[in-house]
Amino acid sequence: MVTRATEQAHELAHSLMALGAEVVLLPTVSFAAVENSQALDAALRSLAEFDWILFTSQNAVRFFCQRLREVGLQVASFQKPRPMVAAVGTATAAAATEEGLRVDAVPKNHSGEALAQELWGAIGDRKILLPRSDRADDRLPKALREAGANVTEIVAYRTAAPDSLDPKILKSIRDAEVDAIVFASPSAFRFLSECIGAAELAELSSRVQFAAIGPTTARALREEGMRVQIEATQSSAAGLADSIAKYYQRQHSTARPA
Repeated sequence: MVTRATEQAHELAHSLMALGAEVVLLPTVSFAAVENSQALDAALRSLAEFDWILFTSQNAVRFFCQRLREVGLQVASFQKPRPMVAAVGTATAAAATEEGLRVDAVPKNHSGEALAQELWGAIGDRKILLPRSDRADDRLPKALREAGANVTEIVAYRTAAPDSLDPKILKSIRDAEVDAIVFASPSAFRFLSECIGAAELAELSSRVQFAAIGPTTARALREEGMRVQIEATQSSAAGLADSIAKYYQRQHSTARPA
């Protein structure tokens, strides 16, 4: 069961199907441009004032660059000599590269806090632009400020629940008729939790494998009392599919008689 947004689910679904999985799509989250973009537009027009831009998701890259074009600016116009660009993981870095951005830093551990730690010596007294979701938490900006950075947080896109969820698929989840539920963001989990109920979902996590795309999503699930049996070692669709496959390979090996 893949809960990723419709426009982002296909790569993961194809990776899983290529490994032999039967995939059911249940998008529990959607993304959209901000309705009032004045603050975002002001930041885009003053990019030369920043030393770093930090992207924590592919969506941040997508909506940031989309709005950049809409206001008549080009990616190439701010590549030199600054700001520098950092991405929280390989998938986010790839999205930035596809948009024409030069990515200067990607942390070894794919989380916002790891990014702050690895840039610790490079961001003191530097001006950081942090384009984010309207539902992002304060861990990363707090870590950046503790490192001495001057952080400007800007809402680049909105995260929302879908208009409706297929009741038949929801019933199959409640009845534990799926082997695994895959989460690619904390928001995808939270919206499903709001629909099913946190207590019921926590109980379900003892019977169905919960898979998270990386440490940030895994932590969000565990903080709400969920068991996370699968955590991707690479925060990407391919990395998540590979981690799921390896989990079941280990289970099969353990269950096989000596």
